[in-house]
Amino acid sequence: MGFFKDLKQDLSQAVNELTEDAAKITSDESESVQETVPDDDVMVDTLNEEPEDVAEDIDVSKMLENVDTNEEAVTEEPKAEESETEESETAGLFKEPEKKKTKKNTKEPVAEPVKKDEQEETDETTIISRGLRIKGDIESSGSIELLGSVEGNVSCSGKLVASGNITGNTNSKEFYSDNAKITGDINCEGPVKIGNGSVIIGNLYAHSAVIAGAIKGDIDVHGPVIIDATAIVMGDIKSESFQINRGAVLEGYISQCYSDNSPKKFFGDK
Repeated sequence: MGFFKDLKQDLSQAVNELTEDAAKITSDESESVQETVPDDDVMVDTLNEEPEDVAEDIDVSKMLENVDTNEEAVTEEPKAEESETEESETAGLFKEPEKKKTKKNTKEPVAEPVKKDEQEETDETTIISRGLRIKGDIESSGSIELLGSVEGNVSCSGKLVASGNITGNTNSKEFYSDNAKITGDINCEGPVKIGNGSVIIGNLYAHSAVIAGAIKGDIDVHGPVIIDATAIVMGDIKSESFQINRGAVLEGYISQCYSDNSPKKFFGDK
Protein backbone atom coordinates (compact mmCIF):
# COMPACT_ATOMS: atom_id res chain seq x y z
CA MET A 1 0.00 0.00 0.00
CA GLY A 2 2.72 2.59 0.91
CA PHE A 3 4.86 1.56 -2.06
CA PHE A 4 2.14 2.35 -4.59
CA LYS A 5 1.37 5.71 -2.94
CA ASP A 6 5.06 6.74 -3.06
CA LEU A 7 5.32 5.62 -6.70
CA LYS A 8 2.24 7.65 -7.60
CA GLN A 9 3.59 10.75 -5.91
CA ASP A 10 6.99 10.38 -7.62
CA LEU A 11 5.39 9.94 -11.04
CA SER A 12 3.08 12.93 -10.59
CA GLN A 13 6.02 15.09 -9.47
CA ALA A 14 8.04 13.96 -12.52
CA VAL A 15 5.15 14.85 -14.85
CA ASN A 16 4.83 18.29 -13.32
CA GLU A 17 8.54 18.90 -13.73
CA LEU A 18 8.41 17.71 -17.34
CA THR A 19 5.51 20.01 -18.19
CA GLU A 20 7.26 22.96 -16.60
CA ASP A 21 10.46 22.19 -18.55
CA ALA A 22 8.48 21.84 -21.77
CA ALA A 23 6.81 25.17 -21.22
CA LYS A 24 10.19 26.84 -20.60
CA ILE A 25 11.68 25.24 -23.70
CA THR A 26 8.82 26.43 -25.91
CA SER A 27 9.06 29.95 -24.55
CA ASP A 28 12.84 30.03 -25.08
CA GLU A 29 12.54 28.68 -28.64
CA SER A 30 9.92 31.28 -29.54
CA GLU A 31 12.14 34.04 -28.28
CA SER A 32 15.19 32.71 -30.15
CA VAL A 33 13.21 32.41 -33.37
CA GLN A 34 12.02 35.96 -33.12
CA GLU A 35 15.58 37.15 -32.52
CA THR A 36 17.25 35.14 -35.31
CA VAL A 37 14.68 35.69 -38.04
CA PRO A 38 14.79 39.32 -39.21
CA ASP A 39 12.32 38.92 -41.94
CA ASP A 40 8.73 39.06 -40.88
CA ASP A 41 7.63 37.05 -43.87
CA VAL A 42 9.52 33.95 -42.85
CA MET A 43 8.02 32.47 -39.71
CA VAL A 44 8.38 28.98 -38.31
CA ASP A 45 5.40 27.59 -36.48
CA THR A 46 7.15 26.03 -33.58
CA LEU A 47 4.49 26.80 -31.00
CA ASN A 48 2.03 24.35 -32.47
CA GLU A 49 4.56 21.51 -32.35
CA GLU A 50 4.15 19.43 -29.29
CA PRO A 51 7.31 18.34 -27.65
CA GLU A 52 8.11 14.68 -27.14
CA ASP A 53 7.94 15.20 -23.41
CA VAL A 54 4.21 15.95 -23.66
CA ALA A 55 3.68 12.60 -25.28
CA GLU A 56 5.63 11.12 -22.44
CA ASP A 57 3.26 12.99 -20.12
CA ILE A 58 0.29 11.21 -21.64
CA ASP A 59 1.96 7.86 -21.22
CA VAL A 60 2.79 8.63 -17.60
CA SER A 61 -0.82 9.55 -16.85
CA LYS A 62 -1.89 6.19 -18.19
CA MET A 63 0.67 4.55 -15.97
CA LEU A 64 -0.75 6.42 -13.01
CA GLU A 65 -4.20 5.16 -13.85
CA ASN A 66 -2.85 1.59 -14.01
CA VAL A 67 -1.18 2.12 -10.65
CA ASP A 68 -4.50 3.25 -9.16
CA THR A 69 -6.32 0.21 -10.52
CA ASN A 70 -3.62 -2.16 -9.26
CA GLU A 71 -3.73 -0.48 -5.86
CA GLU A 72 -7.51 -0.92 -5.65
CA ALA A 73 -7.22 -4.57 -6.67
CA VAL A 74 -4.59 -5.16 -4.00
CA THR A 75 -6.68 -3.45 -1.35
CA GLU A 76 -9.82 -5.42 -2.31
CA GLU A 77 -8.14 -8.84 -2.03
CA PRO A 78 -7.40 -8.71 1.73
CA LYS A 79 -10.92 -7.35 2.33
CA ALA A 80 -12.34 -10.40 0.57
CA GLU A 81 -10.11 -12.67 2.66
CA GLU A 82 -11.16 -10.86 5.84
CA SER A 83 -14.83 -11.25 4.93
CA GLU A 84 -14.32 -14.98 4.31
CA THR A 85 -12.58 -15.43 7.66
CA GLU A 86 -15.34 -13.47 9.44
CA GLU A 87 -18.01 -15.62 7.79
CA SER A 88 -16.21 -18.82 8.83
CA GLU A 89 -15.87 -17.54 12.43
CA THR A 90 -19.53 -16.56 12.65
CA ALA A 91 -20.54 -19.86 11.14
CA GLY A 92 -18.47 -21.63 13.80
CA LEU A 93 -20.07 -19.58 16.56
CA PHE A 94 -23.64 -20.20 15.47
CA LYS A 95 -23.10 -23.81 14.51
CA GLU A 96 -25.53 -26.08 16.28
CA PRO A 97 -23.85 -28.58 18.59
CA GLU A 98 -24.04 -32.18 17.48
CA LYS A 99 -26.51 -34.18 19.47
CA LYS A 100 -25.02 -37.26 21.01
CA LYS A 101 -26.93 -40.38 20.34
CA THR A 102 -27.83 -42.10 23.54
CA LYS A 103 -29.28 -45.50 23.75
CA LYS A 104 -32.36 -45.69 25.86
CA ASN A 105 -32.26 -48.36 28.49
CA THR A 106 -35.54 -50.13 27.99
CA LYS A 107 -34.83 -52.69 30.65
CA GLU A 108 -36.05 -51.77 34.09
CA PRO A 109 -33.55 -52.36 36.91
CA VAL A 110 -34.42 -55.40 38.94
CA ALA A 111 -33.44 -55.48 42.58
CA GLU A 112 -31.68 -58.72 43.34
CA PRO A 113 -32.63 -60.27 46.67
CA VAL A 114 -29.86 -60.65 49.20
CA LYS A 115 -28.96 -64.28 49.66
CA LYS A 116 -29.08 -65.64 53.13
CA ASP A 117 -25.53 -66.99 52.90
CA GLU A 118 -24.23 -63.49 52.15
CA GLN A 119 -25.84 -61.97 55.26
CA GLU A 120 -23.56 -61.68 58.27
CA GLU A 121 -25.18 -62.75 61.51
CA THR A 122 -25.28 -60.13 64.24
CA ASP A 123 -26.30 -60.11 67.91
CA GLU A 124 -28.92 -57.41 67.40
CA THR A 125 -32.56 -58.22 68.03
CA THR A 126 -35.42 -56.57 66.17
CA ILE A 127 -38.59 -56.22 68.22
CA ILE A 128 -42.00 -55.93 66.55
CA SER A 129 -44.14 -54.67 69.39
CA ARG A 130 -47.64 -55.76 70.17
CA GLY A 131 -50.30 -53.86 68.23
CA LEU A 132 -47.92 -53.23 65.30
CA ARG A 133 -49.16 -54.59 61.99
CA ILE A 134 -46.81 -55.03 59.04
CA LYS A 135 -47.73 -55.91 55.46
CA GLY A 136 -44.71 -57.20 53.59
CA ASP A 137 -41.68 -59.42 53.98
CA ILE A 138 -39.20 -58.95 56.84
CA GLU A 139 -35.50 -59.82 56.69
CA SER A 140 -32.91 -59.40 59.43
CA SER A 141 -29.26 -60.32 59.87
CA GLY A 142 -29.87 -60.72 63.61
CA SER A 143 -32.72 -62.07 65.72
CA ILE A 144 -36.40 -61.10 65.68
CA GLU A 145 -38.90 -60.97 68.52
CA LEU A 146 -42.37 -60.71 67.03
CA LEU A 147 -45.24 -59.60 69.27
CA GLY A 148 -47.42 -57.92 66.65
CA SER A 149 -48.73 -59.28 63.34
CA VAL A 150 -47.05 -59.67 59.95
CA GLU A 151 -48.64 -60.41 56.61
CA GLY A 152 -45.62 -61.67 54.70
CA ASN A 153 -42.57 -63.88 54.96
CA VAL A 154 -40.24 -63.49 57.96
CA SER A 155 -36.60 -64.53 57.79
CA CYS A 156 -33.58 -63.89 60.02
CA SER A 157 -30.08 -65.20 60.51
CA GLY A 158 -30.56 -65.71 64.26
CA LYS A 159 -33.41 -66.67 66.54
CA LEU A 160 -37.07 -66.04 65.73
CA VAL A 161 -39.36 -65.76 68.76
CA ALA A 162 -43.02 -65.44 67.77
CA SER A 163 -45.82 -64.47 70.14
CA GLY A 164 -48.03 -62.76 67.58
CA ASN A 165 -49.58 -63.62 64.23
CA ILE A 166 -47.72 -64.49 61.02
CA THR A 167 -49.36 -65.08 57.68
CA GLY A 168 -46.47 -66.35 55.62
CA ASN A 169 -43.45 -68.62 55.71
CA THR A 170 -40.65 -68.27 58.26
CA ASN A 171 -36.96 -68.99 57.89
CA SER A 172 -34.51 -68.83 60.80
CA LYS A 173 -31.66 -70.50 62.63
CA GLU A 174 -33.82 -71.21 65.69
CA PHE A 175 -37.59 -70.95 66.14
CA TYR A 176 -39.67 -70.58 69.32
CA SER A 177 -43.40 -69.83 69.52
CA ASP A 178 -45.60 -69.03 72.52
CA ASN A 179 -49.30 -68.35 72.03
CA ALA A 180 -48.59 -67.61 68.37
CA LYS A 181 -50.78 -68.23 65.34
CA ILE A 182 -48.86 -68.98 62.16
CA THR A 183 -50.31 -69.80 58.76
CA GLY A 184 -47.37 -70.94 56.68
CA ASP A 185 -44.40 -73.29 56.60
CA ILE A 186 -41.66 -73.18 59.25
CA ASN A 187 -38.10 -73.67 57.95
CA CYS A 188 -35.38 -73.87 60.57
CA GLU A 189 -31.75 -74.94 60.52
CA GLY A 190 -31.68 -75.78 64.21
CA PRO A 191 -34.19 -76.61 66.94
CA VAL A 192 -37.92 -75.74 66.91
CA LYS A 193 -40.20 -75.44 69.94
CA ILE A 194 -43.94 -74.97 69.53
CA GLY A 195 -45.19 -73.79 72.93
CA ASN A 196 -48.55 -74.45 74.53
CA GLY A 197 -51.30 -72.27 73.08
CA SER A 198 -49.60 -71.90 69.67
CA VAL A 199 -51.44 -72.93 66.49
CA ILE A 200 -49.46 -73.76 63.35
CA ILE A 201 -51.18 -74.42 60.03
CA GLY A 202 -48.39 -75.51 57.74
CA ASN A 203 -45.48 -77.89 57.36
CA LEU A 204 -42.48 -77.93 59.67
CA TYR A 205 -38.85 -78.54 58.60
CA ALA A 206 -36.11 -78.55 61.24
CA HIS A 207 -33.18 -80.40 62.81
CA SER A 208 -35.10 -81.19 66.02
CA ALA A 209 -38.58 -80.36 67.34
CA VAL A 210 -40.50 -80.18 70.61
CA ILE A 211 -44.22 -79.73 70.11
CA ALA A 212 -46.54 -78.70 72.95
CA GLY A 213 -49.08 -76.79 70.88
CA ALA A 214 -51.28 -77.63 67.88
CA ILE A 215 -49.98 -78.20 64.37
CA LYS A 216 -51.84 -79.14 61.22
CA GLY A 217 -49.29 -80.23 58.67
CA ASP A 218 -46.44 -82.64 58.02
CA ILE A 219 -43.34 -82.69 60.22
CA ASP A 220 -39.98 -83.43 58.60
CA VAL A 221 -37.14 -83.46 61.16
CA HIS A 222 -33.74 -85.08 60.71
CA GLY A 223 -33.25 -85.36 64.48
CA PRO A 224 -35.50 -86.27 67.43
CA VAL A 225 -39.18 -85.28 67.73
CA ILE A 226 -40.94 -84.97 71.10
CA ILE A 227 -44.73 -84.72 71.23
CA ASP A 228 -45.68 -83.28 74.62
CA ALA A 229 -48.86 -84.11 76.56
CA THR A 230 -50.62 -80.90 75.49
CA ALA A 231 -49.81 -81.34 71.79
CA ILE A 232 -52.27 -81.94 68.99
CA VAL A 233 -50.73 -83.09 65.70
CA MET A 234 -52.63 -83.75 62.50
CA GLY A 235 -50.16 -84.85 59.84
CA ASP A 236 -47.38 -87.28 58.98
CA ILE A 237 -44.10 -87.28 60.89
CA LYS A 238 -40.61 -88.17 59.58
CA SER A 239 -37.74 -88.17 62.06
CA GLU A 240 -34.68 -89.96 63.38
CA SER A 241 -36.32 -90.74 66.75
CA PHE A 242 -39.80 -90.26 68.15
CA GLN A 243 -41.33 -89.73 71.62
CA ILE A 244 -44.98 -89.25 72.52
CA ASN A 245 -45.97 -88.24 76.04
CA ARG A 246 -49.20 -89.41 77.59
CA GLY A 247 -52.15 -87.19 76.77
CA ALA A 248 -50.92 -86.11 73.29
CA VAL A 249 -53.24 -86.43 70.33
CA LEU A 250 -51.74 -87.66 67.08
CA GLU A 251 -53.37 -88.44 63.78
CA GLY A 252 -51.05 -89.34 60.95
CA TYR A 253 -48.29 -91.60 59.74
CA ILE A 254 -45.01 -91.85 61.69
CA SER A 255 -41.71 -92.89 60.09
CA GLN A 256 -38.20 -93.06 61.55
CA CYS A 257 -36.68 -92.94 58.08
CA TYR A 258 -33.63 -90.94 59.25
CA SER A 259 -32.62 -93.52 61.85
CA ASP A 260 -29.63 -95.81 61.36
CA ASN A 261 -31.72 -98.74 62.70
CA SER A 262 -34.18 -99.10 59.87
CA PRO A 263 -36.84 -101.86 60.22
CA LYS A 264 -36.54 -102.57 56.49
CA LYS A 265 -32.84 -103.30 56.88
CA PHE A 266 -33.51 -105.45 59.93
CA PHE A 267 -36.07 -107.64 58.16
CA GLY A 268 -34.22 -107.54 54.86
CA ASP A 269 -36.99 -105.79 52.97
CA LYS A 270 -36.01 -103.79 49.94
